[in-house]
Amino acid sequence: MNSLTRFWLLALVLILWELLAQASSNVFFPPPSRIAEQFVEDWLAPTPSTAFLSEHFYATAVVSLKRLAVGWVLAAVVGIAVGVLLARSTVAARMYGPVVRFWLAVPNAILIPIAVKVFGVTDAMNIFMIAFGTVWLIIVSTADGVSTVDNSYLRSARSLHLRGVELYSKVVIPAALPRITAGLRVSIGIGLILMIVSEFFATTAGLGYEVQLSQQTFQYTRMWSAFVLIAVIGLATNAAFAVVERRILHWQRREGLKGQ
Repeated sequence: MNSLTRFWLLALVLILWELLAQASSNVFFPPPSRIAEQFVEDWLAPTPSTAFLSEHFYATAVVSLKRLAVGWVLAAVVGIAVGVLLARSTVAARMYGPVVRFWLAVPNAILIPIAVKVFGVTDAMNIFMIAFGTVWLIIVSTADGVSTVDNSYLRSARSLHLRGVELYSKVVIPAALPRITAGLRVSIGIGLILMIVSEFFATTAGLGYEVQLSQQTFQYTRMWSAFVLIAVIGLATNAAFAVVERRILHWQRREGLKGQ
């Protein structure tokens, strides 16, 4: 019953959309039933050896996912390292903190024309945009998490003669993990957006290119099919990270509003 009550609004919207689309001749908004048929045709296959995914999926979606994975991992490594440095060094925070806040506030998609000029129409351009656009949020969330570690933890660690790498690996980073993982989780969504937007402008394969090509060739049902796949990927990556986050933060009580 909980699942039914959770999705009743989505079901109602789809039903209304279906009825209105069937009664209209507007080609820009095909009915959900036709989009579902196109989705199956484009992205699924009846072959277990390919995990029931089509060749078109591997030639299109996997290319985008590789770019997202590489760009996001680069941003995570650099962002966590820089965030820790800014949190523990007053000099570094004063020098580079304003720069980080500036780029966090700037819509990074405006850099696409410059990135195309520098990298050309290559995977490196897409990866750069994903990494550059997500790293600032990770830096800020990491710096905030590390700077707010309870001083009593640090005093206890020092009384046990923990110093340097051991102090950070066993005390500081674990204590800051809730904020770090929150930043990482949000950054995945930003990375997905930048992946699609960068593929609109400079690539010959990928989900963004698929959307652009379908729009230019007036294949609007196929365009909507790509929209649905992008949404599914977004939900899947968010759900996967939520599972990882729960395992990492299994020690943390997270009752939230349920306890009210």
